[in-house]
Amino acid sequence: MKQTITAFSRAKRLRFMVFFVMVFLTVVPELYGNIIIDGGLTHEKETPAGISYKGMIEVLNKGDKPQEIKIYKTDYEFFADGKVNYGEAGKLSRSNASWITVSPQRVTIPPNQTIPVYYTVNVPDDATLNGTYWSIVMVEPISESSPESSAAGDAIVSFGVQQILRYGIQLVTHIQGTGEKNISFLNPRFVKKESEKVLQVDIENTGTLWVKPDVWVELYDSKGVFVGKFTATKKRIYPGLSGRYTIYFTDMPSETYKALVIADCGDDDIFGMNLNLVIK
Repeated sequence: MKQTITAFSRAKRLRFMVFFVMVFLTVVPELYGNIIIDGGLTHEKETPAGISYKGMIEVLNKGDKPQEIKIYKTDYEFFADGKVNYGEAGKLSRSNASWITVSPQRVTIPPNQTIPVYYTVNVPDDATLNGTYWSIVMVEPISESSPESSAAGDAIVSFGVQQILRYGIQLVTHIQGTGEKNISFLNPRFVKKESEKVLQVDIENTGTLWVKPDVWVELYDSKGVFVGKFTATKKRIYPGLSGRYTIYFTDMPSETYKALVIADCGDDDIFGMNLNLVIK
């Protein structure tokens, strides 16, 4: 398959260009071992600058013995090539980690009990704040055999490989009345996935608000007749980050097609790109 790319501009509500969320899912509940986070893995709030707000993360120990956990903050970024970083809290330009305090930072949960982890977000009174800011609150079980465990005492530390399972809860702050949605399409290409005919398109969030676009491709034959709509899985992209979208053209006959790639970010924020596709 080969493709050529053509820019176009059509309706007022459509903005088109030549080239232009470890992603944590909001699933209730998520289960890792005996620890459950109840209530979702993304907490978001729209608020003016200069305001404080509070929230709670509920952590359940489903096991039959006490479980010690630690709670800490990290930054969070991901890219279309699969790279994911959990960097030092507060280092990214759009990190809100320095605004956040959590309590407790370490606690032992009795068996079959739920404990609350409280957080407070103190949004700075800063007129330059604009759009979306985010970071991660990690909830990580501590093994009894870990030197971090309060039960370890003066025990001799041994070395080995230990799997660590942890939750990342995204705390997202949107500054009320600010920000814009904007994206860029990057590097559209066909890749071989067994016998499938696959188009991959990377999307970068070049705006200041997070986006979760509906992405699809509309195919037209050489006579301009519509022949099908093909959708990609939805995913969240924070400002400055990127995601990869995969579209499968199952059972499409060999032909030259005109394709319209659409990314609908909600409201009037719809973006698109033209492709000429030769499917063999």
